Amino acid sequence: MSEGTVDVPVAGGTLRVGVRGGDPGSSRDASAALLVHGITSSHLAWDFVAERLPDVTLIAPDLRGRGMSRTVAGPAGLAAHAADLAATLDRLGIEQTVVVGHSMGGFVAVVFAHLYPERVSRLLLVDGGLPLDVDPRLSTDDVISGVLGPTAARLAMQFASLDDYLAFWHRHPAFADDWSTRLDEYFAYDLVDDGAGALRPATAYETVVADVADMNGGATLPAALAQLRHPARLITVSRGLQNEEPGMYSPGYLDRVLPTYPGIRHERIDGVNHYRIVMSDAGADVVAQALREELAARG
Repeated sequence: MSEGTVDVPVAGGTLRVGVRGGDPGSSRDASAALLVHGITSSHLAWDFVAERLPDVTLIAPDLRGRGMSRTVAGPAGLAAHAADLAATLDRLGIEQTVVVGHSMGGFVAVVFAHLYPERVSRLLLVDGGLPLDVDPRLSTDDVISGVLGPTAARLAMQFASLDDYLAFWHRHPAFADDWSTRLDEYFAYDLVDDGAGALRPATAYETVVADVADMNGGATLPAALAQLRHPARLITVSRGLQNEEPGMYSPGYLDRVLPTYPGIRHERIDGVNHYRIVMSDAGADVVAQALREELAARG
């Protein structure tokens, strides 16, 4: 998503938005897609997918509190992110589009479609968007620790250099056996000066807390799913953030939950983990093809 960026005024500041594939406008709605990244990610997470779709206008914001949107003030939460997406489409002259959400981006996409139904034609949810299979009695901190693990723990860490940060990710089980040099740019973009001579990840832990609390205990997502009216396609994968099986959504859990949402078409991809479904060649092939199909189905 490095072709160009646009700064979009939103409540509390300015959202940085990556745009790739041409000049968006209302006449290009049919060949445009809005891509929404995960909870501690940035718009660069979509680079692998974008390389496979040079003819499609791709719009990918850094969500508030992440990347170059990290200084946007005010509360996070799914409704706040949805309002930012609406502002992004307004700024770029897009009336309606296919929305793709990965991980937390899937939750944001579902809520966006609920709150701004006229802006969405179809939904493509990539290992996210359905409620997580977690004990409702757990605290938000416990959910973050249990689900995100080292991914969240790193937010409190300091790194002496970019090389140290890349070494952290090289050891991460999600990438240890499948590293690409294209990931170097993605992770470099994540680092900011901590003001004390070291580097830290751009996403603040407090932002993650606000979003996870809304995803797992708020009323916004259940209302959006209960009234889902857009064609929705869900891709889940067999491995999670630590490359562990059965991933974020186990087959047994999906068997119990999916009948509640008959409007969601589901497909399972084996052998890919939660990160690599968008940040690897094999995963990006799947997502890019699915997006092409959703664009074609839109007519």
